[in-house]
Amino acid sequence: MKRFFLTSLATCAVLILGPDPSRAQSSGHGAHAHVAQAPGTGLSEPGQGAFAALAEVIAELRRDPDTQWDRVDIGALRDHLVDMDMLVTAAEVTQAGIVGGLEMRISSLGAGGAAAGRMVPAHAPVLAAETGWLSQVAAQGDAIVWRVTGDARQIRALGFFGLMALGDHHRAHHLALASGRPGH
Repeated sequence: MKRFFLTSLATCAVLILGPDPSRAQSSGHGAHAHVAQAPGTGLSEPGQGAFAALAEVIAELRRDPDTQWDRVDIGALRDHLVDMDMLVTAAEVTQAGIVGGLEMRISSLGAGGAAAGRMVPAHAPVLAAETGWLSQVAAQGDAIVWRVTGDARQIRALGFFGLMALGDHHRAHHLALASGRPGH
């Protein structure tokens, strides 16, 4: 009801006052120059998450006078961002509590499984280093088995997706990928 009222109110304002001329080109790329030069807008995202991550890394590379442009590989970062999306949206995971933590079985089939196959083995030792928890990964048939033990309550509460997102290394990892340096 509240949304209907606000939408109706906005529609009435446009009908009475006319369209806002400053938004006439807002759906096209023609407005980008104006938006890019409008400090203090409060905007922090240039759109979709992967696009935002690419834009952020590119801006950092351009700010750094030591960027080795012949090594830059934005495609590698883009591939990793696709893997991140596939992991979150398509990975099939079953979880079971074990003594001291959690065992996760991730299907290695399909796009989500392929992404997990690239990401989980790389993330497991980083998680262990950042948390002090034991983090072990093994391939078993059509599954990746990841066992994490340490703070069992926290580990179980975070689950697979929370454990994959845990840590403050992701931005540095993305910058390294785009710069042509080893990722983990």
